[in-house]
Amino acid sequence: MNDALARLPKMDRVLDAPALAGVPWRRDIVRRVAESMLGALRVALREGKATEAIDAETLAARVAATLETWSTPHPTRVINATGVLLHTNLGRAPWSQAAIDAAAAAAGACDLEVELDSGVRGSRFAWMRPLLSAVIGAEDVHVVNNNAAALLIACTVLGAPGGVVLSHGQMVEIGDGFRVATMAAAGGCRIVGVGSTNRTHLADYEAALDPARGAPASAILWVHLSNFEQHGYVAEVELSALAALARARGVPLIADVGSGSLGGNLPGREPTVAAYLEAGADVVLASGDKLLGGPQAGLVAGGTAWVDRIRKHPMARALRPDKTTLAALHATALAHAAIDTTGGVPALPLHRMVAATMDELRTRARALAARLQLGDDAVVEVDATIGGGSLPGDRLASVAVRLPGRASALARRLRLGTPAVVGRIEDDAVLVDLRTVAPAQDDELAAAVLAAGRGT
Repeated sequence: MNDALARLPKMDRVLDAPALAGVPWRRDIVRRVAESMLGALRVALREGKATEAIDAETLAARVAATLETWSTPHPTRVINATGVLLHTNLGRAPWSQAAIDAAAAAAGACDLEVELDSGVRGSRFAWMRPLLSAVIGAEDVHVVNNNAAALLIACTVLGAPGGVVLSHGQMVEIGDGFRVATMAAAGGCRIVGVGSTNRTHLADYEAALDPARGAPASAILWVHLSNFEQHGYVAEVELSALAALARARGVPLIADVGSGSLGGNLPGREPTVAAYLEAGADVVLASGDKLLGGPQAGLVAGGTAWVDRIRKHPMARALRPDKTTLAALHATALAHAAIDTTGGVPALPLHRMVAATMDELRTRARALAARLQLGDDAVVEVDATIGGGSLPGDRLASVAVRLPGRASALARRLRLGTPAVVGRIEDDAVLVDLRTVAPAQDDELAAAVLAAGRGT
């Protein structure tokens, strides 16, 4: 081991090796990568995980390969052929072209916080609030950078000083270990858990708000079970009953609907922001990049008195969205506000995916199979899903093309192609589901599958 450590190349020899000649990186960054690799190799040699040193040229080649990887733009564009419309790992809702154009226009200098008419400083939210309020059907709306931030600031502001009451049956955990109760408490808000996992009653909420039992809670938090369902011996208090209790006790009712549905052509079982407001919620929290079909954002919709308190809290500045998000959200809201000319389908990719008919999908799938020199038996009917924590258990009929070949190897080649294609594997075959592929991407999809070496 000592001999191998002694044979590790000197840094100057690595930096001067031909493999690093002409790389368009600052020398201090190149050195940093090389030092990190040498350090990892020293540890491996000391622990017996490696037995031989490498020469300067080999190490320089590895450094160059790492720098080349760094230079690839990320996130990288992907064709979503998974059949999951709101795929969290693939960026959830795809933006409309109008949203893309709006964000690109705002990326340079823009009138983010200046009134061009008067020349004085303005608010980045002033022009957005009335549009969103009208589209959503709320008295007022504030925007933060995602729905977790909306939950955080709403509970921090409206839950002071006594905390928020939350049913144990609504203490949801979603992807990556994210827990609603943990986020609600992250700003110092006390979480008063009531009821049990499967049954919570109005009396449980009443007890948590009763001043006679010590420090009462200051708000009620209702969380939509967006990614799971309970069946059997279960009980949960209706939102309207909680609203009546909140009014009687003079506390706000915060409802986290999550998905951001405004209705339209989307499945009717998913509650809308307006429906929760009509049921009596004082503030409703929702995502911008789920069923709304826009960029990542958190919407805080409700009565002006409550929303204004949230807007004026110092935390609001830390959680505010950037100019490109606001521009894309504005374009998305305009799509929802436009006159209905397409049977209730907004000009948004997500909504067009939902609205696609089986006949349309079959026609596209047969055309794709023909281009891939596959027979009609490669066209299969499958189930797609909304995803993104919306409508758990619901399925959308869809059509896919089944690709021959070793599934895992083919799926990997598709993922590493240009553009990358992400399908799904079922019964040891790769399926490319057309419901989540925009029709304008069909040519690219066919070329990418062919390039991946179909059937090899």
